[in-house]
Amino acid sequence: MLLMPLKRVEPFVVRVDNATGIVDVVPTYDGRSTPQEAVTRYFLTHYVTTCERFNFSTAESDYEECGAFHSPARNQIWYSQWTATNPASPLNAHKDGSTVRAQVTSVSFFTRVNGIVDLAQVRYLKALRQGAGSEEIFSHWVATIQFAYADPAKDPKTRRWNPLGFKVVEFKAEPEVEVDGQTDKDHHHDS
Repeated sequence: MLLMPLKRVEPFVVRVDNATGIVDVVPTYDGRSTPQEAVTRYFLTHYVTTCERFNFSTAESDYEECGAFHSPARNQIWYSQWTATNPASPLNAHKDGSTVRAQVTSVSFFTRVNGIVDLAQVRYLKALRQGAGSEEIFSHWVATIQFAYADPAKDPKTRRWNPLGFKVVEFKAEPEVEVDGQTDKDHHHDS
């Protein structure tokens, strides 16, 4: 009798959003991630949760805290997004008292050809509430983030928020557009 090596079956979870029908494969966690990967995952989740939300009562401290995670170039973009002279600034967009809550659903890392891991894709929900007592309106987003670690800031306030020098170098967020119960990324076009 010939004995063959056993094939290993990798289980995975497929999540379907009840409201939109968007299908999402939940990455498996094998419990063996490096401490740096676990810390980076925490920082990415914290960054998106804090920096993609808006509540007038926490807006000023959220703005400052997010700045503690930015490279200088990213901070210039952050300032131009938030300045009151920008009509699309959250300060102007939410003058009506509306709020936005962000909730991360998955974090995936990408290894470049040269072996460097400095890119992540973060998928998250944004929940817009027009006013107290109103229903939340959900939208699905995906952010591509380039990150790095640098020397921690000398400023104690900045260091309190970001003690390990985690930096967001680039941040690009796009809505996941639903098409017939699927997101745009699920559709492939043959050329």
